[in-house]
Amino acid sequence: MNKPITGTKAMVVSPHHLASAAGARILEQGGNAFDAAIAVSACLAVVYPHMTGLGGDSFWLTYAHKEQQVRAYNASGRSGSLATREAYAGEAAIPVRGPRSAITVPGMVDGWHAVHSQYGRLPFAQVLDIAIGYAEDGFPMSPDQYENTVQHADMLAQISATAAVYLPHGRAVKAGERFVQRDLAASLRAIAEQGRDAFYKGDIAERIVRYLEGSGGLLTKEDFSEHSGEWVAPLKGSYRGHEVYQVPPNSQGFVALMALQMLENYDLKSYGHGSYTYYHLMIEALKLGFRDRNLYLTDPAFAEIPLERLLSPAYAAELAASIKLDGACSIDTKPVGNDTAYAAVVDEEGNAVSFIQSLYFEFGSGVVAGDTGILLQNRGSFFSLEPQHVNRLEPRKRTFHTLMPAMACLNGKPSHLFGTQGGEGQPQTQVAILTRMIDFGMNPQQAVNEPRWVWGRTWGAQTQELKVESRIAGEVMEQLEQAGHDVRRMKAFDGIMGHAHAIMISLDGVISGGADPRSDGAAIGW
Repeated sequence: MNKPITGTKAMVVSPHHLASAAGARILEQGGNAFDAAIAVSACLAVVYPHMTGLGGDSFWLTYAHKEQQVRAYNASGRSGSLATREAYAGEAAIPVRGPRSAITVPGMVDGWHAVHSQYGRLPFAQVLDIAIGYAEDGFPMSPDQYENTVQHADMLAQISATAAVYLPHGRAVKAGERFVQRDLAASLRAIAEQGRDAFYKGDIAERIVRYLEGSGGLLTKEDFSEHSGEWVAPLKGSYRGHEVYQVPPNSQGFVALMALQMLENYDLKSYGHGSYTYYHLMIEALKLGFRDRNLYLTDPAFAEIPLERLLSPAYAAELAASIKLDGACSIDTKPVGNDTAYAAVVDEEGNAVSFIQSLYFEFGSGVVAGDTGILLQNRGSFFSLEPQHVNRLEPRKRTFHTLMPAMACLNGKPSHLFGTQGGEGQPQTQVAILTRMIDFGMNPQQAVNEPRWVWGRTWGAQTQELKVESRIAGEVMEQLEQAGHDVRRMKAFDGIMGHAHAIMISLDGVISGGADPRSDGAAIGW
């Protein structure tokens, strides 16, 4: 169960085996890691539509062998020009479902265009062809999508266009049955033939806006036509001689860097993997990172975020010294979304892509925009309506974003690509996976498989509960409770922990991949 997939030329990991296979197929057709990553991303938008899609956002970390550097692309959308706090007067918060929750422009397609135009080798249409086929001809419904569809059936049934896609004949398509999305296939084909402008300036944008206008939505045609993502310098931290990279704000990625740099002040290996001290130190370090995240994280174009101080070794040492080994601290937290898909690709040229995409909640806003087949995200519902809140709603603003792909480098070259689904759980699981690989010598599959925890989240309720998988030793759970953690025992492999995947590249060029058994994913390498 802990054996990784290994190879020396290429590796693809994702939360759905069909998407992983699509990436491998593109590599075999002569594509590079960037082509393959876009193919995986597009396929996930089709075969994992409860988690991600054309109506959502994505973040990318890229390493091009010819450039010898890590770059980041922020493919998250901004709120519309009409999305003001006044537009929600009399409401306590922005609705989390329905047309009025879909207030940010989807950034996904722009991200595909940016990565492909910069680094792609194959024609764009060829890269999207596999996803189009899955949408038009159908694919076997995954257990994860089926379970989520049943769970959210009442919400999906409220909008006829959404119900027509996800509840055909009035019910969820059963796991293993063919699931077809012909309208989505048509939208994908238009993008494949006409490029990003088909989505942002053409017929697709017009149809999405027309649908929203008729349903009380706030996005305009100009919001779409004026959208653009951006290449940005990634954030860089250190851990045990490795350089660790994250996408900068509006991503929460800096939380993981803060926690790792705090943990560098402790000899984790001496405490033993799975011990009380191991879990307690990581949980407390991450909570301290969350405290600063909640104070500062928003669109950096609208507020100053003191990243230089937050990521300084001196501040890490100060925070690490404040951790009590026998007591849990308490911080405020807000429920965050859980629907995300992380994937990564490495090719034989040495190129590497670590990326993540999402609709925010499962099935996002719950709104399929008419006959486009595109399910719109509800990421903008995370904006605050409080005038003094750092993440307050303002027009043309990016919201606090949980998405955070990660990459670590050793001697200037990628050594680890890793990430996970799961809102507040993302930095927690990332830190667990990387420390397991670096401090305890685990391979990626074992690092993903080992018992996990998640503190706080999810979007269902505000909580400081510490959920732990039942495979964690009973005496360790008791010690965590005695230290003040609000422990809740979960299943042995519980989906609430998210779907994590990782790739590791050794100094002699052996590539190992691990996919989360909690997902429908696969690692494919050779």
